[in-house]
Amino acid sequence: MGPSGAGKDAVLGFARQRLDGRHPVVFAHRYATRPPGPGHPNEVSLGAGEFALRAARGLFRFAWSAWSVRYGVGVEVEDWAARGLVVVVSGSREHFVAAGLGHRELLPVLITASAAVRERRLHARGREGAAAIAERLRRGEAFGPSHPALVTIANDGPLEEAGTLFTELLRSRALGLEPG
Repeated sequence: MGPSGAGKDAVLGFARQRLDGRHPVVFAHRYATRPPGPGHPNEVSLGAGEFALRAARGLFRFAWSAWSVRYGVGVEVEDWAARGLVVVVSGSREHFVAAGLGHRELLPVLITASAAVRERRLHARGREGAAAIAERLRRGEAFGPSHPALVTIANDGPLEEAGTLFTELLRSRALGLEPG
């Protein structure tokens, strides 16, 4: 989890490429009520009606809304975890706090970056205008999840730095080692 422009998808993609089945780590896809696009890796696009139907039938383990988009992570992640896999979920800081997701087996990871870096990245991706970017930056400072096991990874520098830290964290988790 992390604020817009922190580079969460890039860090997760980096780790996914390096782990690629060599450790019992899987990356959950996310369901979203927006059209598919290159900026949304590992996401399954659903219409609003199908999303609502899935939610009503209990098919989401986690579900939240942000920026006029509904997101969900399917209940299949529970089965994957029960089968001994480390399951990586790209989620929401606000939802994490609101849902009280303090499960003992959960390891929350916050991917962050300075406001200047996030602003540069948000402008570069070109999806929003200046007012929307300013709101994302403001909101990015508003939420800071608190959890005794929270791991924070700064992604201000080269992707290899944050990506390697996250990859090693997942390897350690897969091997049953304590993070750190």
